[in-house]
Amino acid sequence: MHKSSRRRAWRYAALFAVMCLTGIGCHTAPMMPTGFVDAPRELALVTLPPYVIAPPDVLQIDVAKWEVDKGQVLKEKSPLPLKPQVITGPHQVKPDGTVHLGVYGSVQVAGLTLDEARDAIKGFLGYWFGYSPEAFAVSVDVLSMNSKVCYVITDGGGYGEQVIRLPINGSDTALDVIGNVAGLPPVASKRHIWIARRGPNGGPEGCPDQILPIDWHAITKMGDTRTNYQIMPGDRVYVMAKPVIRVTSFLQQVLAPVEQVLGASFLGRETVRSFQR
Repeated sequence: MHKSSRRRAWRYAALFAVMCLTGIGCHTAPMMPTGFVDAPRELALVTLPPYVIAPPDVLQIDVAKWEVDKGQVLKEKSPLPLKPQVITGPHQVKPDGTVHLGVYGSVQVAGLTLDEARDAIKGFLGYWFGYSPEAFAVSVDVLSMNSKVCYVITDGGGYGEQVIRLPINGSDTALDVIGNVAGLPPVASKRHIWIARRGPNGGPEGCPDQILPIDWHAITKMGDTRTNYQIMPGDRVYVMAKPVIRVTSFLQQVLAPVEQVLGASFLGRETVRSFQR
C-alpha cells in the first residue's frame, strides 16, 4: 500500500509538470519571422538621427559674449567670458529636463537637439541680459550620452534573468554588444537569440520588423553579416537558455517540494515503526 501510494504521487507530480510545461511552452520565445529582415546591419550601417537630449545626459556648455556697440554685435573682435559668472564646463541634465546655468537660472533642454539647445540658451541669456541672442557665442556638445542605451538580457534557465544596460555609440552591432558582456553565458541557446525593437508608438502596430532573429553560428563561424544587425537606442538583445536546461530546472523546482513531502512522510512512518518494534 505504501509503495502504491508513492507511485501514485509520482504520477500526479509528473502529470502536473507536463501540464505546466505545456502551459509555458508558448512563452519561451516569440514567433520568429522567416528569412532576413531588411534592417541596418554590419557593412550596411546607417547614421543615427540628430541626438536628442534627455536626462541624465551630461552636456559640455561654453558661453562667451561678443562686444555690443549701440545695439550692434561686433563679431570681428574676440568674444569675452561671460560676467558676472562664467559658463563653461560639464552640466548634467536634471530629471526635469533642465540644465542649471549658475546665477542666470535654468534652461529647458530635454527633447531638443544640440543645435536647438544652443539656440535656447542664447535666447535665454539674451532675455536675461537684455541683448540680442546673437550677442552670445554658445557651444553645446554631449560629454556623456547617458540616455541612449540598449539592453542585453540573458535567460538564467528558469532561475531569473540578468539585465545589462549598455551605452549606444552609433555603430554597435549585435556581436559588439554581446562581446561587451563577455559573450554568451554557458546556459545560452545559440539558436534562440533575437533583438526586440520597440515600435514608434510603444508597440508593434504598423512595424512588422520588431523581432530580429540572430543567427549566431552564421555570424561567428561563417562571417555572415546578414543577421548582425545594427543596435538602435532602446533595443533589447535577448539570449534564451537552452530548452533542455529550462525544462530541467523547471522540473527540479516542481518536483523538489514533492520529494520533500514524500521524504518527510517516509521518515515519519519509519520513525513510528521503530517505536512500535
